[in-house]
Amino acid sequence: MLKQRRSRKSSMSERKSSKDPESLSQSHEVIPSSPTSKKESFQVEMEPLTAKRKDGDILHATGVDADLDGLMLYPILVEQEDSWMPSDLYNWMYPPNVPRECQLMRKENLAVPACYLLVGILQGLSGPLINVYPLDLGATEAQQLTISSIRSLPASFKLVFGFISDNVPLCGYRRKSYMFLGWTLASCSLLILIFFSDLSPNAADGTPPANAPSMPFLSVSLLGFGTGFWLADVMGDSIVAEKAKLEIEKGHIQSSCYAARFFGLMIAAPCSTYIYSTMGPQSVISLLAILPLVILPTLYDLQEERNAIVKSTSEQCNEIWKTVCSRAVWQPMGFVYLYNLLQVSNGAWREFQKTVLGFTSSQLNIILIVAYVLLYLGVLAYKYYFITWSWRSVYILTTLLNGVFSALQVLLIYGITFGLSPFLFALGDDAFAEFIGGIQFLPTTIMMVHLCPAGSEGASYAMFTTVNNSALNLSSAISTTLLGIWDVSKTALSAGNLTGLINLTYLTTFCQIAGILFVGLLPKTKEDLQKLNHKSSTSMWGGAIFLTITFFSIM
Repeated sequence: MLKQRRSRKSSMSERKSSKDPESLSQSHEVIPSSPTSKKESFQVEMEPLTAKRKDGDILHATGVDADLDGLMLYPILVEQEDSWMPSDLYNWMYPPNVPRECQLMRKENLAVPACYLLVGILQGLSGPLINVYPLDLGATEAQQLTISSIRSLPASFKLVFGFISDNVPLCGYRRKSYMFLGWTLASCSLLILIFFSDLSPNAADGTPPANAPSMPFLSVSLLGFGTGFWLADVMGDSIVAEKAKLEIEKGHIQSSCYAARFFGLMIAAPCSTYIYSTMGPQSVISLLAILPLVILPTLYDLQEERNAIVKSTSEQCNEIWKTVCSRAVWQPMGFVYLYNLLQVSNGAWREFQKTVLGFTSSQLNIILIVAYVLLYLGVLAYKYYFITWSWRSVYILTTLLNGVFSALQVLLIYGITFGLSPFLFALGDDAFAEFIGGIQFLPTTIMMVHLCPAGSEGASYAMFTTVNNSALNLSSAISTTLLGIWDVSKTALSAGNLTGLINLTYLTTFCQIAGILFVGLLPKTKEDLQKLNHKSSTSMWGGAIFLTITFFSIM
C-alpha cells in the first residue's frame, strides 16, 4: 500500500495554483507506483483518488472535485488479501475496480443485498396470500380491500421512518439497529398470528376452522408485519444511498440490489401460489414469519460507524429545504412525477381478458408470473447494457416501445393475432410491457440517490420515492375515473360491444406516450445531473410545490 500521503489542504491549494497538466506535475509531489508484477489482482481503496500518468506515476488528489484538467482519476490499488479462492472467482465476488464499501459480497456488506432479496421474497409470498386468504375466511369485498390497504399503509410513513433514523440513532447506530427492529417486528407479528389462531385450510365444504383468525386480528397482524417490513426496507435504501456515493462507476450497486429484489419476487410469487394450494395458508405465513429472522445474523457484521456525529434536526431540515429548492432536484423530480402520472393503464383490460377471451385464473396467474420474470430481465438488461446510455435515450426508446405494445391491444380486440392464440398474444403483450418497466426503473432510482444530501439519506431518499409512488397511485385513480367515459362494463363486453374498450385503449396509449414530451426536464446523464447541481439556481416556489406534493401524497 502506498505510504506517502499529502494533506487535503496542501493538495487543493496546489491544484488551484496550476491549470495545465505540465505545471500540475511540477506542483505535486510524484509518488512512485508500487510494482505490480507480483500481484495477482487488486483491491480498491476509495480515498484518496489519484491521477495517473502514462508512465505509471501517480499523483495525489483528494476527492472527485479535483481540477486535474483531463488527467485520468484512478483509485489507489492495494494487494489482494490472501484467499483460498481462485483469482477469477475472487475478482468476481470482490470486483477490483469497486471500493471495499461497495463490494456487496463481503461479510460486512452482505446484509445489504440480503435485505433487498428478502424484500422481494416477502412481497412475492404475501401478494398471492392476501389476494386469496381473506376470501377463504369469508371476507366481504370491502374487508378484502381494507386488508390489502392495511398491508401497504405503513409505506406512506417511509419519510417518517427515514427522518427518525437520520436524527435519532438507536444503540449508537442510525441504520442497522432500525433494520434489526423492523425485521424482528415483521416476524413477531406473524408468529403471534400463528400461535393464537388456526391457519389450517378450509374444510371440503369451504368452512373455515373454528379458531380461524378474525378479520380484525388478521388486519392487525398484517399491519405489524407491514410496519416492520417497510421500516427495514427504508433502512436498506438509506444504506445503499450512502454507499452509492462512494462508487466510481455510478449505478452498479443499485442495479445489483434491485436485481436481487426482483429475482426474489420472481421466484417467490409462483412458489406462494403453489404452497398455498397444496399445503394451505399456514405454510406460507410460517415462511413469512421465519425468513426475516434468517437475515438477522448478517446485521451483526454490517459495517456502520457507531456514535457518528449527527446533525441537529433543524440543520437537517434546513439542508433538505435547500435541496428541494435546487433546480437540480425539482426539475428532474418534476419529470418523474409527470411521467408516472401519465402512465394510465387500461382499467377494463383484465375484465376483457376474463369475459371476452375467456382466460382462466390459472392463465391470468401465468401472465403475472411471466411478467415478473421479464421485469427481472429488464433490470438485468439495464444493469449490463443500458447503463451506459443516456437517461433521455432510455426513456425515449422505452416509451415508444411501450406505446407499440399498448397499441397491440387494439389488434387483440379485433382478433388480429397473426396466427397466435389470444392467450399467447396477450402473454407477449402484457409481459413485455413489464420488461420495459424494468429497464425504466433503475435510471430514476440512480438519479434519486445522487440528489440526497449527506447525512439525510434516509429522509431525502424516502421523500423522493414517495413522490414517485404518489404519481403512480394517482395514475391508478385516473385510470379508474376513465372507466366512466365509455361503457366498458362487464355487461357491454359480454354483449360484444367493444367500441368503448377500443376508445379507452387509444386514450390510455396516447397518455402513456405523452410522457415523452417532458423528457427535456431529465438530465442526460449522471454527469449532467452533477453539473446542474453545481450551476443551478434555487426556487422557493419549486421547493414549496415539491414538498406540498410530498406531504399530500402521505395524507
